[in-house]
Amino acid sequence: MVISMDDSWKSPVLAIDGGGTRCRLAVADGHMIVSIETGSANVSTDFDAAVREVMQGLVRLAERLERPMGALYALPAFVGLAGVTGPAMAERLRTALPLKHVRIADDRPAALRGALGGKDGVIAHCGTGSFFAAQINGASRFAGGWGPVLGDEASAQWIGRAALRMTLESSDGRCDPSPLCKHLLSDFGDTAGIVRFAGAALPSQFGALAPLVTEFARRGDNLACDIMRSGAGEIVRTLPKMGWIPGLSICLTGGIGPHYVPYLPQDMQASIMAPEGEPLDGAISLARDLTKDLARDLAKGLAQEIAYERH
Repeated sequence: MVISMDDSWKSPVLAIDGGGTRCRLAVADGHMIVSIETGSANVSTDFDAAVREVMQGLVRLAERLERPMGALYALPAFVGLAGVTGPAMAERLRTALPLKHVRIADDRPAALRGALGGKDGVIAHCGTGSFFAAQINGASRFAGGWGPVLGDEASAQWIGRAALRMTLESSDGRCDPSPLCKHLLSDFGDTAGIVRFAGAALPSQFGALAPLVTEFARRGDNLACDIMRSGAGEIVRTLPKMGWIPGLSICLTGGIGPHYVPYLPQDMQASIMAPEGEPLDGAISLARDLTKDLARDLAKGLAQEIAYERH
């Protein structure tokens, strides 16, 4: 996507937002946004592959802009990637990337900033993975996002796993069968096919089953509806712990998030608001914050030099 109002190049920033499904990179300068998209970029799932996606994206972005790679490397940059679990992972990523002025975080701050802008509210982000976040009185708080083994409740991959698990249970007679079960058994051949798939599937492959579940839930399939109610229950359980009270805005983001609306209680449904923007918009905003901080540090340094010379 290229959106251009003029050809000026004023205070450009680099923004990178990546998760289990895709990675998006953009250069923005207040007049123009140029963005491209690459594949999955989760540094905990596959660090080397995530770095390759980012680097390939930088190459493509430089080509679109008709600028040398070094020009991108010099821009103030915010990088938010899934799987950045702490300072050690952030430093590993900083070392692997050739960016000169970069702030690194996981993918949650960009999603929060993109969804709420400067407003107070909470989000339940349900994409391939999931997390919860709040922005209240200028303070941000995050929870979840611990990956497919220990967390990611209500995410797309969580829904896909649940559908396969319940299909196996129905074949054992432990729960009532449904059209969704029959569909999945047909798709995978039999229960053995489901087990083979699950043994090697990536989170994104489990997540690819989620639209099937939401469609069957829309038709009233009992198993699909149970899965969606269970996911909505995770949202209902968590958001009050994040500081949500009736009347405070709720954004349901990610590919699956909005599908939970009919399964939430009325007070939560009444608080739903559409996101102001996407995670990439949040990453651009956070990159601009870095630009301001760099300018402030430079001004402070110059002031100290001047004061020293006077003495």
